[in-house]
Amino acid sequence: MSEWRIEPLTAEHVTALAACHIASWREAYDQLIPDRVLAAFDLERSAITWERRRAAGTHRLPVAFAGDRLIGFAAATGTELEALYVRAAWHGTGLADVLIDIAAPDSPCSLWVFGNYPRAHAFYRRHGFTDTGVRRTDPFTLLPEQWWRRDSSLG
Repeated sequence: MSEWRIEPLTAEHVTALAACHIASWREAYDQLIPDRVLAAFDLERSAITWERRRAAGTHRLPVAFAGDRLIGFAAATGTELEALYVRAAWHGTGLADVLIDIAAPDSPCSLWVFGNYPRAHAFYRRHGFTDTGVRRTDPFTLLPEQWWRRDSSLG
């Protein structure tokens, strides 16, 4: 399962990215987010959102494939990591490390992470991020989020 490759997102893979995003949320957050919220994802609407990001050219969007199956991706602007997801079967393979290095290679960089998600906290700490103490409520899940940042001295 550790055989994968990374490519930039193309229009033909936008729907696969949206499906991976939805599946990754359901795998990663099944104990954190209520089922009704996880069930609310709409593949078509998600694909439209990802296509807008891709077409605008404002995001680095590396995607990972195992064979023809899209198994992970990242999305980052110049200074913010907006998404990093890897299907559960590829957790621990180093794929997320490669995706973050491609999508957010430079410091400083920031991200929002769920407050009660220690697995993600440990991962981001390993990549030089620290909790800034800034909090908000995620508008989709209504769960608390924390703003983490990687400073130039840490990157």
